[in-house]
Amino acid sequence: MNIRAQVSSVFHLDKCIGCHTCSIACKNLWTDRKGAEYMWWNNVETKPGTGYPTKWEDQEQYKGGWEMQGDTLQLKVGGRGSTLGKIFHNPNLPTMDDYYEPFTFRYDDLTSAPAGKDQPTARPVSMVTGKPMKIEAGPNWDDDLSGSNIYAANDPGVVKLTEEEQRQLFAIEKMVFFHLPRICNHCLNAGCVASCPSGAIYKRGEDGIVLINQDKCRGWRMCVSACPYKKTYYGWTTGKSEKCILCYPRQEAGEAPACFHSCVGRIRYLGVLLYDADRIESVAKQDDKDLAAAQREIILNPFDPQVIADAKKSGVPEQVIKSAQKSPVYKFVKEWGIALPLHPEFRTLPMLFYVPPLLPVMSMDNQGKQKMADDFFTTLEQARLPMQYLAGLFAGGNEEEVKAVYRKLIAVRIQRRSVTVGDIPAEEATKACDIAQVSSEAVDAIYRMTTLTRIKERIVVPPMLREQAIEAGMDPEQHKQEMGFGSRRPPKRRW
Repeated sequence: MNIRAQVSSVFHLDKCIGCHTCSIACKNLWTDRKGAEYMWWNNVETKPGTGYPTKWEDQEQYKGGWEMQGDTLQLKVGGRGSTLGKIFHNPNLPTMDDYYEPFTFRYDDLTSAPAGKDQPTARPVSMVTGKPMKIEAGPNWDDDLSGSNIYAANDPGVVKLTEEEQRQLFAIEKMVFFHLPRICNHCLNAGCVASCPSGAIYKRGEDGIVLINQDKCRGWRMCVSACPYKKTYYGWTTGKSEKCILCYPRQEAGEAPACFHSCVGRIRYLGVLLYDADRIESVAKQDDKDLAAAQREIILNPFDPQVIADAKKSGVPEQVIKSAQKSPVYKFVKEWGIALPLHPEFRTLPMLFYVPPLLPVMSMDNQGKQKMADDFFTTLEQARLPMQYLAGLFAGGNEEEVKAVYRKLIAVRIQRRSVTVGDIPAEEATKACDIAQVSSEAVDAIYRMTTLTRIKERIVVPPMLREQAIEAGMDPEQHKQEMGFGSRRPPKRRW
């Protein structure tokens, strides 16, 4: 086995309140300069909805991700050779209208306007042309309105629903939505890496973070087309592509990424996963509905002695293996199986996973009327959001994957209600655990991880020292001793 370490994440959607604190933290830290106004390395979308950029999920339009052509896995946008012909004209790139034209306001008009009867206003002006403009779109333009028939009707996932399911979503009195935070997935089979003609995009060997070498980047933007999540951006002043770097400078100092650190709802979990790199291609070739399960299988048990031995042979440091054993992401994805990848059918094997929202305790009766769901704790047939829609987001259309997750989440809710409120018999809680095929101990562990944990349990940053040792020309074992690993003295702090 070719075992590698990957810094991975889990976002718990039941806990996201849509405050956008994560977006502002990222914007202030990384993209607050000219030419990066429209770059939102972290954004929070409202689903159902068109997202940012508009309809980014529609790969018939954008040609992002991978596809099977016979027995061969190929980029939808084409390989490095074929993309050379699209350097000067690429019809699959998002346009400025798909993002939004960066704008600011003439604030001086508020203070320098002459005295008069009318209240002075700050007119919006384009940051591209400098001329007055009418604001027609933005990164959160459909925020909190996606459940309406204005924006949800254009959601590529909603189009696949039946008329009855769409009616259920669009009825204003039954409006339903949830928040979907997105950052770069730092995929195992990243389309941006494979598509770059200049080889500027690479995946760090020690932690799997995908980065863009600004010296090599020529601004051809094939990475923008090939990324199905549209998380690579073109800087219109620098002529270079940029993307989320998972705040690796912060992680190298032992700190959490900015969006993780600032998250109000504490929805974000970070940790190391060990995986077998030799199986990436075979996993990416699976059928759409099998991709979520196949991706889960590629993740290895960090407590297995054979995995530990093979990881050391592959060059994974012992301290990283110990971090993988403490990883909350491993628990969510592999041990409990309640976190799923976003659009696995893109075949990039994203390393950001989501715990689907459990939804309000409401359902629809046989006459299509909304009611409190008395049987919500034991059935999913009348869930307010269609299972097909959620399966299209998180399981390549496999509804059973989402239902299996929901049964476990419902078991947690039932058991905790039985303990704290006492209106549900203990036998019902045991029955819910049996239906979900999850132990009572696992239910308690899930509850604790999602509600009571401190930041050091939710965010386990591995010691990122291997790259520094190699760059310094120092033997890695000598470097570990100097930094304090394997000894009782504390490591030297590097800021």
